[in-house]
Amino acid sequence: MTGVERVRAPRDRAERAARILDVAADLLLRHGYRRVTIDDVATGADIGKGTVYLHWKSRDQLFGAVFTREVCSAIAEVRQALVEEPQTCLLHRFAQSYFLAIARRPLLRGFLLADPELMGRLTVSLDDRHTEMARGYFELLAEHRLLRDDMEVDEVGHAYQATFEGFLRASADGWERRADLLARTVRRAFESDVVLPEPTVRELASATSALLKDLIDADLADSGAIPG
Repeated sequence: MTGVERVRAPRDRAERAARILDVAADLLLRHGYRRVTIDDVATGADIGKGTVYLHWKSRDQLFGAVFTREVCSAIAEVRQALVEEPQTCLLHRFAQSYFLAIARRPLLRGFLLADPELMGRLTVSLDDRHTEMARGYFELLAEHRLLRDDMEVDEVGHAYQATFEGFLRASADGWERRADLLARTVRRAFESDVVLPEPTVRELASATSALLKDLIDADLADSGAIPG
């Protein structure tokens, strides 16, 4: 194998994996999790079924990679918001930004609102990592006295998560309005009245962005997903 071929081989594999994920995502969005098979994905990607299994050993692993890529895409959108507006690092602004990033992705919404059994299979490898990231973020907020002081940090985290998921599952119309209400609820329920100087806000935004980048990198590497 020549040097060019050695360079090209991993690139070909990555491009093929991305194509498989693109096809799987499109099929899942159109037909739903329970109706899409590996054969369907292979046909759509114009490859053999065995080639799909070179990348992912099971249907759940493949669809888990689709889910992971969707989650990472939403998180990357929040990272971009942190660059454009450092105030996004504040809990209510973070909640609003992430909520809308999910709302803008119908497939991700479908995954997150699916039955618990499905989500249990698809997210088993993500739970601990995401929990650690969330804990790190809440600890950063606590260090800057941005959280209410009559609850432990873990208690705030659990209550916030339940609130976020409740708003996501609510049947009310209008994602923008729901995101605004979520932000107001989070601010009143969980945040202190401390106002940070702008340089400190930028530092906090940078630290939050670093946490999210580490999470994205680890999730994509673990799942074999390719950023979309």
